[in-house]
Amino acid sequence: MPHLILRVTTKMFFAPILLFALYVQFHGDYGPGGGFQAGVIFAVAFILHALCFGLEETKKALPQRALTIAMALGVMFYAGTGLATMLLGGNFLGYDALAPHSTHHEGQHYGILLVEFGVGLAVASTMLTVFYHFAGREPEIDPEDW
Repeated sequence: MPHLILRVTTKMFFAPILLFALYVQFHGDYGPGGGFQAGVIFAVAFILHALCFGLEETKKALPQRALTIAMALGVMFYAGTGLATMLLGGNFLGYDALAPHSTHHEGQHYGILLVEFGVGLAVASTMLTVFYHFAGREPEIDPEDW
């Protein structure tokens, strides 16, 4: 993209968007937000990068292979937290089993953080994978035929 102002603005906003995604991620158990919203915000930063600098440049920064691994890790965090609670003698995603002797429900806090992290990871990588596939497909009609 030859527009210098858009390129500089994108570079300026990229890191704050990622930082806001992390804020939403780690404060989702205290207020609005959580894994899904944080995952979408995280993916938006890379989609903005791709729109300004091109899909190939974004794929160099975050390759499809890394996204595939992140999708699997997100699901494993979610399911692994549930499996851990079952192995500790609780119900599936019964977070109190993670800290059974706590009087302040610490297990709830740990469990929600782990599950929301898994959801955020899975959502961000899935959104970017969908974007990569749609943006990278070959057009069926030449631009001159429109």
